[in-house]
Amino acid sequence: MKTAILAGGYGKRLRPLTDTRPKPMIEVFGVPIIEWQVRWLRKFGMKDVVICAGYMKQQIIDHIGNGARFDCRIEYSFEEKALGTGGALLNAKELLSSQDSFFVLNGDILTELDPNRLNIANSNTLAVVPLRSQFGLVEFDENSKVRGFVEKPEIPDRWINAGIYRFTQEVFRYLPQEGNIEVTALPALAEEAKLQGVKYKDVFWRSIDSHKDIEEASKEMKEAKLS
Repeated sequence: MKTAILAGGYGKRLRPLTDTRPKPMIEVFGVPIIEWQVRWLRKFGMKDVVICAGYMKQQIIDHIGNGARFDCRIEYSFEEKALGTGGALLNAKELLSSQDSFFVLNGDILTELDPNRLNIANSNTLAVVPLRSQFGLVEFDENSKVRGFVEKPEIPDRWINAGIYRFTQEVFRYLPQEGNIEVTALPALAEEAKLQGVKYKDVFWRSIDSHKDIEEASKEMKEAKLS
């Protein structure tokens, strides 16, 4: 089954790093995000990858190539202008039309979750992970005495989109020429009860959206011995 990596955005929140390189080429522990992703997919048996590239795409091509050194097969879909995640996926339709379903991955995700769990027959599925507080929390006893502190805990029963999907060919009916999946296709599929969530707990997952994320991801990967 093919996987499309949505790697064409500008990464404005990571400037000035992204003034000279595309976001997927930002290094975490000395390795570009896009390489971490290709190696992760290969680990779980996914060898056919379509990279949707746009901004400074040549750097990605030069680094990943045809995928041979990763024991993968890499194809590319190019954007001449930013199309958003939905438009980029629609632009890659021809490369993804040879099979009933395919995986999709945002180009700024680092994780060790098993994407094969998204294989639910005849379903569009998305991975969800627990919401983590961006702040440390204070714990009290019944007399309001401080018992301790919990650093950025997961919040029970609150889940966020992990940016990893398995779609059937049906999804192309919901994609815009320009725009993001999160505000177009996903809400429409959910409204029609055509979207299934798969929960992942106790697994490494990190979206690289800021300079702080790079630092924290490196620390977490070191602690999890993923580097």
